[in-house]
Amino acid sequence: MKKLVLYMAMLLVGISYAFAQGKADIKFDKTSYDFGTFSENSPVVSCVFTFTNVGDAPLVIHQAIASCGCTVPEYTQEPVLPGKTGAIKITYNGAGKYPGHFKKSITLRTNAKTEMMRLYVEGDMTAKEKK
Repeated sequence: MKKLVLYMAMLLVGISYAFAQGKADIKFDKTSYDFGTFSENSPVVSCVFTFTNVGDAPLVIHQAIASCGCTVPEYTQEPVLPGKTGAIKITYNGAGKYPGHFKKSITLRTNAKTEMMRLYVEGDMTAKEKK
C-alpha cells in the first residue's frame, strides 16, 4: 500500500512538473501583406513579417512551406528567446506567371502553443508595356 501511494505521489509530481514547463508563443505584427500593383517588367517583390516570442521558452520555426514554388520564405533559423523578435522574408517571383491578382499562403510549423499558422501575401501584377 505504501508503494502505491509513493508511486501515485511521484506520478503527480511528474505531471505537475511537466505542466509547469514554459511554452513558446508567437505573435506577429501582421499576418497578411498586400504588394499592391506592380509590373511584369519587375516581377520579383518581397516583404518581411516580424514576430515576437511572447512565451516562456525559446521559439523554434521548424518549417515554412509556401503554397506555390513562385513564393519563397526565408526565416530565422536559430531559436528566438522569450521577449526577442525574429523575421520571415517572403519573396514572390511572378516571372512566367499570367498577370493578374494572386494570393499565396505560407504555412509555419513551430514549437509554439499554436503549432501551425499561416501568413498570406497578395497583389496584382500588370502586363508588360507594349512597345
